[in-house]
Amino acid sequence: MKKLLIVLILVMYLTPKTSNGQEGDAAAGIVGGLVAIGVGIAAVEQMKENAELTATQWVLANNPELTSFSLKTLDFDGKKLKDMSTTSVISFKIQEFTPSEKPELDGKKQVLFGFTSHGWINEYGIDYEKVKWHLIDATEWMNMMIAYASLSSEIKDQTQLKSILKEGKVVNKGIRVGGKLAVPFFKLSGDMYVVSDYSADMKLIYNERSLGIFLKHSNDLVQIGRGDIISIHDFFFD
Repeated sequence: MKKLLIVLILVMYLTPKTSNGQEGDAAAGIVGGLVAIGVGIAAVEQMKENAELTATQWVLANNPELTSFSLKTLDFDGKKLKDMSTTSVISFKIQEFTPSEKPELDGKKQVLFGFTSHGWINEYGIDYEKVKWHLIDATEWMNMMIAYASLSSEIKDQTQLKSILKEGKVVNKGIRVGGKLAVPFFKLSGDMYVVSDYSADMKLIYNERSLGIFLKHSNDLVQIGRGDIISIHDFFFD
């Protein structure tokens, strides 16, 4: 909301008290552009709040054992409305804590994925009928990353990959350990795919700079960008 306030202040500051001719038209154009930006920021902020509320409701309905937790989206911040409309996975960080006067987030970590279908964002906002939820913990994420690293590199030994993933850090070019690229990822073109039948629910797909997940129940292919992969891995293991 801070960004929206800044935009509104700029609108008020730049709105001319009197304007004539081209100067007035130019000023009006600037103000109109700022208003459009402000509307876009407000729309994304509103969607973020609604998404976090809906995700919280899903957790409360499906995971009654979670009685004290924090939930925050990894998406929406710094993104434009058109960027969000092409997003196929929305992710939420969940961490438990012990209630106290000054609680600390030091409990179990989980990530909730919202797998989206085409048209999940429309003129009315988010259509949650087109979002499928999937909750994972650190163990499941590690298993997914082992499968992903096996798909995207020459290393196939799962024990070796698990050790590297625990010690290292996922970066754009692979997995780095101690400043060295221990697992370089394949360089694929945009129309190349490497596929693994990961589970009864999904196939994992390595494509350039993303982790693809093919959902068997809906035949939807969703993608987690490399930046989000890095953020999720850091959340679990940093």
